[in-house]
Amino acid sequence: MTASYAVREAVVTEDREACFAVRREVFVVEQGVPQELEYDTYDATAVHVLAVRADGVALGTGRLLHGADAAGRTGGDASVGSLGRLAVTQAARGLGVGAALVRGIEDVARERGLSAVDLHAQTHALGFYERLGYVAYGPEFPDAGMPHRAMRRTL
Repeated sequence: MTASYAVREAVVTEDREACFAVRREVFVVEQGVPQELEYDTYDATAVHVLAVRADGVALGTGRLLHGADAAGRTGGDASVGSLGRLAVTQAARGLGVGAALVRGIEDVARERGLSAVDLHAQTHALGFYERLGYVAYGPEFPDAGMPHRAMRRTL
């Protein structure tokens, strides 16, 4: 199955709600992440990106932290954004939605004058991010009970 979809910044309430619904489906229901860990204060200031089919069905989401919000996750460097909460629905996996979301988030980072993007990848997803130009650094660490590695891509 091939799907036609667009990736856009989630600026209207309905798009943000769709982003949170995808995250709930993937992280809370599918992966068992406690809801209180999935949603945080950064959601209010993050740039949310949504992949959506022409018929309005949400396929995936991700967010970008920038400025002071990102500095705590990027070693204090305000010129580096933090990509996170990347989630693609089971039905949309294998269609290129995840890669399109990452590229959309990178475009947003460039628009905001950032020089690089960091992320904390679940270890099973390292290969996906490596194919997109990200390089792992530092030791493995737990996040929400799952092993992760920090990764960075210079823009």
